[in-house]
Amino acid sequence: MARHPVHCLLRPANIRYVLSSFDMQTAATFLNLVLVGFVSLFPPVNPLGTAFIVDPFLSGLDRDQRKAAAFKIAFYCFVICGATIVAGSWIFQLFGISLPIVQVAGGILICRMGWQLLSSDSGAKDSGMSSSPGTGNRTENLLFYPLAFPMTTGAGTISVLLTLSAHSHDSDLTVHLLHLLAIFLASTAMCALVYVSYAYTSTLLRRLGPRGEQVINRLSAFLVFCVGLQIASTGLAHLISKT
Repeated sequence: MARHPVHCLLRPANIRYVLSSFDMQTAATFLNLVLVGFVSLFPPVNPLGTAFIVDPFLSGLDRDQRKAAAFKIAFYCFVICGATIVAGSWIFQLFGISLPIVQVAGGILICRMGWQLLSSDSGAKDSGMSSSPGTGNRTENLLFYPLAFPMTTGAGTISVLLTLSAHSHDSDLTVHLLHLLAIFLASTAMCALVYVSYAYTSTLLRRLGPRGEQVINRLSAFLVFCVGLQIASTGLAHLISKT
């Protein structure tokens, strides 16, 4: 059975072959694809804005724990992006799942978490995320779901990656592999920005003082709820338009 082109790309020998085929024009086209991929991923991921939304869930961690949590979130985001590029469309077809359904389900769950933060008396601290011996374990359970997916890399990111990978198909295998490699590099750069944003948001918040931090946490909780509502309504609108 023939191998999928992405499987060929992941072999070190083929990566060296692809890189050795670069000339100036090919390199310029490749860098342009990386830039296009990064710019396309920035709006749905929005690492700088999402960092303030995610911050209440990481507020009970010390500096080293926060960096470790940010790294794991970024890694999970990279895994999600890589899996989407390699086999995203196949997985959705296999289970008969559409992107609008993912948006509605993910949006409802994010709304629930945002409402819990808003309805608590002290934001994240009263939501079971205050600094305590069990805080690390509770936060660990949140890193993949919902912080990495769907709050950071959700249905919007998946749809962008599916579109980029679909547009990368070419009759020339080398060109096709270069396009896929460009998407991988763009995803890697975006995940690196996610790590930096999530790891150092607390430094900015500390400069705002206790009152400023409380205001930001409340606004973040409200934004969590709004983001979930927006995701769910977008998916619902797509479902209604198809009926």
